[in-house]
Amino acid sequence: MGAGWAWALTAVLAASPGPKVVSPLVKVRPGVSVEGASEAKLSLARGECEATQVLLPGNVRRVTAGPLALKGPGAALSATLWREGFIDVKTPSNSQGASGPWPDPLLPVETPGEPSLPAVLYVEFCAPGSQQPGTYRGELRVKADGNAVPPVPFTVEVQPFELPATASLPTSFGLSLYSISRGHGLSPESPEARTLLRSYARTLLEHRISAHGMSMTPPPVRFENGRAVVDFRAYDEEVAPFLEGSLLPSGARFTTAEVRDCRQASTEAEKVAYYRAFAEHFRSKGWSAQLFFYAKDEPKPTDVPLVKAQSSRVRAAGSIPVLVTSPLDDALRGTADILTPTLNCFFPRSGPQTCRNVLPIDKLRSRLPEGAKVWWYQSCNSHGCTGGPAADSSVERAYSGWASYMVDHPAPLNRAMGPLAFLTGVDGELYFDTVYAYNTKDPWKDIFEFGGNGDGTLFYPGTPARLGSKEHQPVVSLRLKHIRDGLEDYEYLHLLAGLGDKESARTFARRLARSGYEIEQDVEKWEQVRHDLSARLKQRWESSEYAKRPGVRP
Repeated sequence: MGAGWAWALTAVLAASPGPKVVSPLVKVRPGVSVEGASEAKLSLARGECEATQVLLPGNVRRVTAGPLALKGPGAALSATLWREGFIDVKTPSNSQGASGPWPDPLLPVETPGEPSLPAVLYVEFCAPGSQQPGTYRGELRVKADGNAVPPVPFTVEVQPFELPATASLPTSFGLSLYSISRGHGLSPESPEARTLLRSYARTLLEHRISAHGMSMTPPPVRFENGRAVVDFRAYDEEVAPFLEGSLLPSGARFTTAEVRDCRQASTEAEKVAYYRAFAEHFRSKGWSAQLFFYAKDEPKPTDVPLVKAQSSRVRAAGSIPVLVTSPLDDALRGTADILTPTLNCFFPRSGPQTCRNVLPIDKLRSRLPEGAKVWWYQSCNSHGCTGGPAADSSVERAYSGWASYMVDHPAPLNRAMGPLAFLTGVDGELYFDTVYAYNTKDPWKDIFEFGGNGDGTLFYPGTPARLGSKEHQPVVSLRLKHIRDGLEDYEYLHLLAGLGDKESARTFARRLARSGYEIEQDVEKWEQVRHDLSARLKQRWESSEYAKRPGVRP
């Protein structure tokens, strides 16, 4: 009886349409046909996370999945699974977007879905730095509305080379306790909100991103004989785990931290003393993160005196670079130690200009003081600031093609900032916020801000009411995963260059992104570059001294 039942089940599964394995660089949408494979094959470095998508057949409301642990030469590789949720886009970000449902929030697998929408699982593996290289295999077993579907074979090749736990490219993305509290319906003073803030910041760190803002609370200070006496206890409790590398098993750290300005300092002398105390505290702690002062954001001509005053007093304290978000501007000359224009300001393009002073990075550096750094950031200039296609075709073209973090843009555009950073040699990336829409609306229904779907919002508020969970938690987006993958692309290229093959690394980067608006959107070509880049890295690594000296990196 048992053997006959097993044979019958096998026959049913063989006859039913099976799941499709789909590249993570494809956004699976209703009514859009996608190519897929019957088995999953992934490659990842030690210290890297890599994922794929599994599209289930038919109209599925409820999904259950068994644990997925792959066996190989080392400790089992365990997968984390989510079910992809959808956001209904009402106004496209521009002509590269479209209205209708787009996948973005990553939900618990058991979250019920709409049968009219694709049932897609996002399956992710993360290999610790200590993972034994080699081939790992296993099967994903899933039930759709209680019915078993054919299992999906998984093969993961863990490469011998290792990515650093702490990102090589400095980043600083905005995160606010007050926005998080509002999105989750919590008091910002509550212990629950403070715990949730740490969860959000930890999630960014897990995706190779450092945060600025957080609680935004400056440490208390009093002034004695011209000296600032600062109580850093609450500040350290909040940020030290991210700066010391004690939060994650990998030891990953934030790459940056901003000075929190203090209203208790009223005179110029007191402000300088406070900044000096901040810098001295970082030195005494031995924190390696780049401390910086964030001057008035996107200063207008009327803000120039303020930026000059800020820069003057911070520099008087010593050791703290001043970050200014502006294109090169003679009115602001000499104020910035970290000049941070938008992405559009680096790449000349015919037609209407989306930056008032476009300079390739080499020319920009030649006009800055020695030692000044150049960061960049995305804004609505990557998609247009009004929403929808522009009536003027030349204007629409000017705002199209750019690397972009919008929901309704192709995944390669979401991922491109990492390869672009390597190709240009930019020193870091800023992004103004990751939870902006929490302040203005229900992100589950709409994240349209500044003319784009998702501008400034990379999370969704995972409330118990929404998820059916006991506790509040951040819900990550597909876009955050793509950004992480782009930063890992940067690590691959950076590592290859460090192994003495910089020209090959630049060639690989150019195959993915030739400029900020010329991004390769063919998914198969991205996958091929990853394959070729991994093979080149493996060859270089195994012939280098680093293969013989574990724990030592280029």
